[in-house]
Amino acid sequence: MTVAVVGLGLIGGSLCKAVKRFTTHTVLGLDANPEVTRSALADCAIDRAIEPQALSEADLSIICLYPEPTIEFIRANAANFRAGSLVTDVCGVKGTVVSAAEPLLRERGVAFIGAHPMAGREFSGYAYTSAELFSGASFIMTPSADASPQDVAFLESFALTLGFGRVVMTTPSEHDRAIAFTSQLAHVVSNAYIKSPTLVNESGFSAGSFLDLTRVAKLNEDMWSSLFLMNRDALTFELETIIGHLNEYLAAIRDGDGAELKALLRDGRVLKEKSLGL
Repeated sequence: MTVAVVGLGLIGGSLCKAVKRFTTHTVLGLDANPEVTRSALADCAIDRAIEPQALSEADLSIICLYPEPTIEFIRANAANFRAGSLVTDVCGVKGTVVSAAEPLLRERGVAFIGAHPMAGREFSGYAYTSAELFSGASFIMTPSADASPQDVAFLESFALTLGFGRVVMTTPSEHDRAIAFTSQLAHVVSNAYIKSPTLVNESGFSAGSFLDLTRVAKLNEDMWSSLFLMNRDALTFELETIIGHLNEYLAAIRDGDGAELKALLRDGRVLKEKSLGL
């Protein structure tokens, strides 16, 4: 099988390396930066660097770009994908991407299944890629109701072959609601938390809690601002929810209300324990 990967950043480059490590598939790589494609060729992460016209050679094309560029690339290159082939993406929002890409490709006899590998690092770019990046991670798929069962089964099997620990099937809207809570909110909170003026006194006073809470404050603002705005309704709901809860803690602490504070802390602890199955 021939796999084409468009965009050889952290996710795309790691997918190339994983395909070469765990399968015998041929990998074609496309990236706007010639230095990146040269590095991928030198690492044997791809078998050949291509231009968009060569996407017709691929049985599976994986678009590993930010959301808007993913939509733009598919619109500009819809005619280059071979009829009967499968196209997927890796975007962290699914509703907008799937609604734009799927009907456009369907018209040309090309299948599209939205996907989201739940893996990453605090660093971006090809230099930080790894064939092991997806080990044990979740691979989310958002196939449409009329998607070919064979295509769905194929993409699921492909993901598991690359080391993903589980495949989660959902809809684009359910994905976006869940990801607003499990990922996007955490990035906003972490990024806002570290803006305290007390940060200058952090050295020598921080341990696991600080490191855990600030890890994802180091983010790619171009990508994450795009993701946040494309999922604004779901993320706004989560932000309003957490702000409301924070105001409850603030009131209890400011008023010296120990009983209320204990109740709030207990409620949070119980919810966490339930989520762990304790």
